[in-house]
Amino acid sequence: MTRSEKTVLKAKTKVLKALAHPARLWIVEQLEVGERCVCELVDGLGLDYSTVSKHLLVLKNAGVVTDDKRGKQVFYSLKVTCVLNFMNCIEAVLTPEEG
Repeated sequence: MTRSEKTVLKAKTKVLKALAHPARLWIVEQLEVGERCVCELVDGLGLDYSTVSKHLLVLKNAGVVTDDKRGKQVFYSLKVTCVLNFMNCIEAVLTPEEG
């Protein structure tokens, strides 16, 4: 394996790890509809602001989401909507009991 291949695989792993949490998957699914402010995500998840912010930072650092600060509020949106295709692929693998 070349150094370049290793670098690409590490980057892919970072994205997969970012998506490998129920709260972060839920956030991504919510952003499918459109941008959301942090307050909406906090309400929907039932978690505190700092926990939701940490989840959003993981997604942002992996390149999955982007943010837009407007005054005191921060709005998030999907940076790459193709991640939703991956979610559809995962759902196709689930058994009826899991889905």
